Amino acid sequence: MPGLCTTVRVSSLRPAARMASAALLLGSALSWLLAAPAALAQTGFPAKPLRIVVPAVPGGGTDILARLLTPRLAEIFGQSVVVENRGGAFTNIGTEFVARSPADGYTVLIASTPHAINPTLLGKLPFDPINDFTMISQLALTQNVLVVHPSLPVTSVKQFIALARARPGALTAGTSGGNSAYLAVEMLRSMAKIDIVNVAYKGAGQALNDTVAGHVQFQFNTVLAAMPFIQNGRLRAIGTSGFKRAGSLPDVPAVAETVPGFESSGWYALMGPAGIPRDVVLRLHDGFARALRNPEVSKRLSEMGVDVVAGTPDELTRLMPMEIKKWGAVVRSSGAKAE
Repeated sequence: MPGLCTTVRVSSLRPAARMASAALLLGSALSWLLAAPAALAQTGFPAKPLRIVVPAVPGGGTDILARLLTPRLAEIFGQSVVVENRGGAFTNIGTEFVARSPADGYTVLIASTPHAINPTLLGKLPFDPINDFTMISQLALTQNVLVVHPSLPVTSVKQFIALARARPGALTAGTSGGNSAYLAVEMLRSMAKIDIVNVAYKGAGQALNDTVAGHVQFQFNTVLAAMPFIQNGRLRAIGTSGFKRAGSLPDVPAVAETVPGFESSGWYALMGPAGIPRDVVLRLHDGFARALRNPEVSKRLSEMGVDVVAGTPDELTRLMPMEIKKWGAVVRSSGAKAE
C-alpha cells in the first residue's frame, strides 16, 4: 500500500511505544484510504469552477433542477458551480454551445427530452445528438401534468375534451416548442380528435407564466415546474401524462384513464462535449449522483414529481439511441410540426 512501505516490528517495542507505533500505522492507512478517490481521479478534477448550461430560459423544469442541485454540487466538488441559461431554437442554441466547448468537463449540459425529439421534429441539426456528446448520466424522470387556468370551467380531462369539441379552435396551449409537453398537446389533439391550438414559446418558463396569467387557457408542463402553482391554486391540475398516476399528485387521474394509450413522460440527462476523459466523466457522475441522493434534495424532487435515476454513463449511452427512435415515432404519428 503506498505510504506504508516502512516495516516496523511492533512486537519488539515497549507497550507505550507499541501503541504509538500502531496509531501511526493506522493513521497512515486511513489517510491513504481517504485520499484514494482523489488519487483515482488523477487530474485533480475539478480545479476551477464548473458551468452547467441549461438550454432553456429560466423558470422551466430543467432550470429548476439545475439550481436545486447547484449548492450541493459546490459542496461536493469544492468549487463554485454556475448555471448559465442559453435558451432558444428548441433547446439547440445551448446544446450546440456545449457540443463546441472544450472537452475538459468544466462545461456540461442538462439536456431533457427535446434532445431526443428534435432529430425527427426538426430534421437536420447543427450537431450530432449522440456522437458530439459524452454521455454522463440520466439524472431523473418526470411526468408532465395537464393544467388549466382556473377560469376554464373544467375539472377533468373528460370535461376538457367536451369543451374543446364545443369550442373548436378556441382553447390555446402554451408550450415550449419541441419538448415532451409540446408533443403531449399534439398527441391529445390527435388521440381525442379535438381542435386545440398549440402556441410555441421560446421557453417553458415563459409558457408557464402566460398560462398562470390566463393569456393561454391550458398547457402540459413538468410536475416539477407546475407544482407550486397547483398548490397555490393559480393552476388546476386535471391529468398527468404517465401510464399511471403521479405519486406526488395521487388524486389527479392519468390522462390515459380517459384517453387510453396516452403517455408522454420526460427525463433529464447530464452530457458534455465529446471526448471528456473517462476519469473526469466518472468524477462528474459521482458528484451529480451524490447531489441527487442528498436526503433534502431527493425529498424535494419527490414532492415535485421527479424520480431520481442517477444512471451510469454506459446506461445513458445505451438509452439515447432508443429514446431518439421512440420519440421519432411519436412525432411522426402525432403529425407534430416545428413552429
